[in-house]
Amino acid sequence: MRTKLSEFELGDMVLVYETDPHSSNVGLLMIPKHFRGFIAEQKNYRIDSLVQLKILGDNYPDGFSQGLTMRNSASTFGLKYEKQYCIDTEGQRTIVTVLRNNYGHQIEHHATWMPGDQAVLVQSKYVNSGLSSIFVEMLSSFSLGGITPFANDDAPDSLLVHQLRSKWSCEGRLQTSSIADLLLEPSWNRWGAYSYRFGQVGSMPVRGYFPFVAVEDMKHHVSWGVQLAHAASWQMEVYRRDDALCISGGLADREFGHWIKEIKAGEEFVTPPAIVSVCEGSIDQISQRLTAYHEKWLADKPEVENNLPVIFNEYCTSWGQPSSDSIKLACQKLKGTGIKYFVIDSGWYAEEGKPWYLSMGDWRVSPKLFPHGLEEAIEAIRECGMIPGIWFEIENCGSKSEAFSKTDLLLKRDGYPITAGSRRFWDFRNPEVIAYLSEKVIDFIKKYRFGYLKIDYNDTIGIGCDGAESLGEGLRQHILAVQDFIKRIQIEIPDLVIENCASGGHRLEPSMLAITSMSSFSDAHECIEIPIIAANLHRAILPQQSQIWAVLRKTDNAQRLYYSMINAFLGRMCLSGDIHDLNETQWKIVTEGIEFYEKISPVIKDGFSYRFGPTVQSYRNPTGWQVVFRVSADRSQALAVVHSFARSDQGQIRIPIPGNLKLKVEAVYAEKESEPKIQSGEIVFPLDDDFEAMAVLFAVV
Repeated sequence: MRTKLSEFELGDMVLVYETDPHSSNVGLLMIPKHFRGFIAEQKNYRIDSLVQLKILGDNYPDGFSQGLTMRNSASTFGLKYEKQYCIDTEGQRTIVTVLRNNYGHQIEHHATWMPGDQAVLVQSKYVNSGLSSIFVEMLSSFSLGGITPFANDDAPDSLLVHQLRSKWSCEGRLQTSSIADLLLEPSWNRWGAYSYRFGQVGSMPVRGYFPFVAVEDMKHHVSWGVQLAHAASWQMEVYRRDDALCISGGLADREFGHWIKEIKAGEEFVTPPAIVSVCEGSIDQISQRLTAYHEKWLADKPEVENNLPVIFNEYCTSWGQPSSDSIKLACQKLKGTGIKYFVIDSGWYAEEGKPWYLSMGDWRVSPKLFPHGLEEAIEAIRECGMIPGIWFEIENCGSKSEAFSKTDLLLKRDGYPITAGSRRFWDFRNPEVIAYLSEKVIDFIKKYRFGYLKIDYNDTIGIGCDGAESLGEGLRQHILAVQDFIKRIQIEIPDLVIENCASGGHRLEPSMLAITSMSSFSDAHECIEIPIIAANLHRAILPQQSQIWAVLRKTDNAQRLYYSMINAFLGRMCLSGDIHDLNETQWKIVTEGIEFYEKISPVIKDGFSYRFGPTVQSYRNPTGWQVVFRVSADRSQALAVVHSFARSDQGQIRIPIPGNLKLKVEAVYAEKESEPKIQSGEIVFPLDDDFEAMAVLFAVV
């Protein structure tokens, strides 16, 4: 039996709170506003608590669940509704649902929304109002039930689960599975429970999966989606016991992420936030509603970022051997091109006889590479009208550094320094570490007046570290301390542009995106699969924060140069490579590409993306083609970024015009001097070669 407790209309979404009058459990259902009249009132399901909790000592769940999930334990069933109220401040509304458990403690569920938001920010808070400590083994950030509310049965053949898979240099691959394939059909008597639990353990939150899940009701064209904002171990669960599907997630629990948290008497604990949304539409609609929420975090970023300026990073030019001479040579080539940032990447600190990739941590300018000091190179950058940038891997130290042996300042597990290959990790909970890095990083940036900081991160801590009540909690505390240090850098140097990089894209999650201006999309520096990965990321991050490599080689023919440049039109352009060795014809292609990027940057900054083309199975050996068609937010312009891969048909590339827009070609950037044709509601792009690219800017008329 279910009873509606309350209902809140938040923009085009409705939050429906349901309660079971017998158990006093409270569940949360989200629906699109105009689907109110389609709820199937006779659907058979039990209220699934809007907070999932497991306290040490309480009974574990039944239904053959242990090892699969900690959801719906005795701790969760003990949560009883107490009250609900709203906090309205400066246009922001927070709905607070207060529960009590068997210990007399207060658990709060917060759902926060502002006018214009396409998603709700959801968190849980545990308040220990008792006289003794409790140990929590699992506490969700969010939990949604009742999916799908528009079918009276278990919606067979209707529900899909979308995930974004990831590994090094292969980020954001969409994986779509049916409920049946995931073994999430209910059992014959609704007794056995099953949870499809996935996530990541360690300090690279986008490794294996992005902290994202979406469920699509194909029959009713409604999707639910969530992004978790957490840079350490996390988990998502898709759960089924009856006719309703449930999704939940948050910190990786004790079973999955070695996490136990002591909450002492009088203390409270708040979970990482989750961005939650529902809409009419499929994966592209729900994913971009979630990423639209990220825009509010960019309001306090440096003003220089407003026009999405171009970056030059010399890493793929020097491969870890930057020098005053090479930097001065590159600056003269780049002068007057409109490039705003010149980033000196790794290796500037390399000491004689020590490889640059093993000597991070001491951070002393190399006298061999910069015999007259770093000032000479920085001044050359400024004289050519660019903002100087610098690379740091602030959290690690290499095996050839002096820092590597400072074990009192490093993270440990079981009393031993955590060593990942040739790297160890500073313990950011230690004030001595903060003092050391404040001098080596913050004071260094101030001294040389850098305007751009690239923060890289090239290995993972793993299951966690000593110094807390569990390894997972040690990891959580450490990562929060790292983020506090990054925030401190921004506070002390407000105009500094900060790039988030973790071997490319291993930290493309909301909490890191929120404290940085942009992020490296991938380490696929000059791979043919770059446009595939870059297009994937439109579902996970804002294109204006997605920094994409365009590595230029002196051996590149015109077709390859256009391909590389057009890759970068899918986000933020970052040039590198043999720029001082390009001939006049090659350089003309590059400079015209920069000019075209400047024309299309308003569409990149604010718009909605559609992807067309067959599914690409092999990223390393791609076949077929891809079109990303992006419409500006004000619907005045549109951008088509077109790539062909190895193809068997060699026919023209055709896509339907989204929304029946009326289009007129404004500008084309391509090797061949031919425009696309607009006919019968379609755009026909004249690409007939393998690995060819074209970009077209349209006016919407």
